[in-house]
Amino acid sequence: MTKHIYLDYNASTPVAPLVLEAMLPYLGEKYGNPSSSHAYGVALKEGVEQARERLAHLVGCDAAEIFFTSGATESNNMVIKGIAKAAGKGKHFITSSIEHPAVLEPCRNLERFRYSVTYLPVDRTGMVDPADLEKAITPETALITIMHSNNEVGTIQDIKDLARIASFRGIPFHTDAAQSVGKVRVNVVGLGVDFLTIAGHKFYAPKGIGALYIKKGRKLLPMLHGAGHERGMRPGTENAAFIVGLGAASIVAEEVIDTEGVRQRALGLRLFDGLTSAGLRVHLNGHPEKRLPNTWNISFEGFTSAEVMDALPGIAISPGAACHGSMVTPSHVLVAMGIDAILTRGAIRFSLGRETTEAEIDTVIALLKKKLLR
Repeated sequence: MTKHIYLDYNASTPVAPLVLEAMLPYLGEKYGNPSSSHAYGVALKEGVEQARERLAHLVGCDAAEIFFTSGATESNNMVIKGIAKAAGKGKHFITSSIEHPAVLEPCRNLERFRYSVTYLPVDRTGMVDPADLEKAITPETALITIMHSNNEVGTIQDIKDLARIASFRGIPFHTDAAQSVGKVRVNVVGLGVDFLTIAGHKFYAPKGIGALYIKKGRKLLPMLHGAGHERGMRPGTENAAFIVGLGAASIVAEEVIDTEGVRQRALGLRLFDGLTSAGLRVHLNGHPEKRLPNTWNISFEGFTSAEVMDALPGIAISPGAACHGSMVTPSHVLVAMGIDAILTRGAIRFSLGRETTEAEIDTVIALLKKKLLR
């Protein structure tokens, strides 16, 4: 049986050893409530605030602009629904057609309440055209939300240009950077965004912890109401252990982000070139250059996603199409990009991580050559 190989790091990463080590005291002897004024609470509060500073440093903002949440889905909902509640007459939202469901579904929910949403098209590489954004804006536009990088194909948007358009028109701009933070350099000031979503389990922190950057001066109406935690934006006793873990993951990412980006891009090229050299007809989906270094969405011409996965027993990868018997449901991202139907049927996302090795990549190439070319 093939050795188990994990190549689905965009779905989730393991908790890094240094992150787990930082968390353990907060799962044991440090068990107070961060809101308590006694020594037990103070110890927790100090850990939470240190983590806030560490994450703020990673994305280039003030610590006071970071609000901890349960993850990207909550952060995205906080922005979209918070703006909707405060928008008054402005009931028009703009997003892209390739967003994660954590953005698409809140937008669709707004449509049920007579808000209008424009879903911008993308080109064949997954890029939004700034001219399309310009044309979509109306006097009623209350928010523009476009992801920083796509979770399926890895395309990185020109967020700086898109946010500049929004700023010129006085419209708040949000970007879902769940797949970007910790993998590539993300600086909120350089991007010019008003809100930015962060997910811990995409860069070696635990599942169930994330954050939202809210630019100083921007206001949101909270979705929940309670005791006023996170300065009233997100009530509920802080998950101190996981917050500390997120802070530790930020420190680790700062140290390895550049070298790992170069290494993982080289591994991805090794995979794609190796498949090509083996004689397989493969096509890379997404932008050839403006992309996450770890994300390689590859279509196998002549095969379905299910057939490719069957050729890789014990290897964790993500299909680009859902197969139910003889029915194949292609990815909405690939459809929006205009990828040919025959190629969407055979799309596979290989997402690499810090633990991925050349030997693992070579094993994948060898298996696919053996199973698909026989």
